[in-house]
Amino acid sequence: MKVLANDGISESGKNALLEAGIEFIDAKVSQEQLVDFINENKVDVLLVRSATKVRKELIDACSSLKIIGRGGVGMDNIDVEYAIEKGLFVINTPNASSRSVAEMVFAHFFSLARFLHESNRLMPLEGDTHFSAMKKSFSKAVELEGKNLGVIGFGGIGKEVIKMGISLGMNVKVLTRKPKTEKISLSFFDGQYVDFEITSTQDWDEFLKDTEFISINTPKTTKYILDAPQFQKMKDGVFIVNTARGGVLNEVELLKAIESGKVAGAALDVFENEPAPELPLLMNPNLSLSPHLGGNTLDAQEKIGTELANQIIAIKTKL
Repeated sequence: MKVLANDGISESGKNALLEAGIEFIDAKVSQEQLVDFINENKVDVLLVRSATKVRKELIDACSSLKIIGRGGVGMDNIDVEYAIEKGLFVINTPNASSRSVAEMVFAHFFSLARFLHESNRLMPLEGDTHFSAMKKSFSKAVELEGKNLGVIGFGGIGKEVIKMGISLGMNVKVLTRKPKTEKISLSFFDGQYVDFEITSTQDWDEFLKDTEFISINTPKTTKYILDAPQFQKMKDGVFIVNTARGGVLNEVELLKAIESGKVAGAALDVFENEPAPELPLLMNPNLSLSPHLGGNTLDAQEKIGTELANQIIAIKTKL
């Protein structure tokens, strides 16, 4: 069996494959040359992240493929149903990067709540001349403890966000398409743990009422989750973080809500026009921005690589 990890894989994942007697092809092939490369090398397994697209045309053109793997959660760059119809195995790692994404959510929340995103921009430029003025302008910071956290989505990432919110003493609400109850378990360094039972709502009015921090943790959607009607219902001064996908939040309406004061600050790790975000977003001082880094930690990459390798090894025994 030959594996091409076209968007890379961790050393732990690579080593696990090699130890199982699986040939690993260490190459980065452009999208235009990918079909020819797969056919010439008779590749059995194609592993991708978000950069490489695996569409119907590629699937039809590459008869040697048996497995398509996605390192991460979202599968929108793969024609999953079509691949399955063609008899291919399609795998991903839905939980491997959940902790990393959730930590990114709170990195942005803390940055927004304490104006760190803006003070980090201005200190190198004006720290020696406007120190006292900046100190005064950034004095209206807030704590997260005791605040109302709204989490949109109840998947692996959403649950990790909930755990962190609970551990900070926040009051947690969850929005899903259909109400459901999940057990959330917090584990501690000394072996103790505490279980919480969280029931989600599908009622936007109930969810947005008094919510002060909102995290979007959903798969890619065909329409906006947060649009003008939702912004209008929010409490004044809300903070929002989107680490889900570009297109789940209306960026134009977000800027309007920031201008009106409805939204005190927002963080975007993903964008509608990725990888070329709109300039008004990049220049807005009320936005904390990152270039789609949610799951990009060394820890997450190790987990992703190992999980993909284990799934491939398990499938190999069935082929």
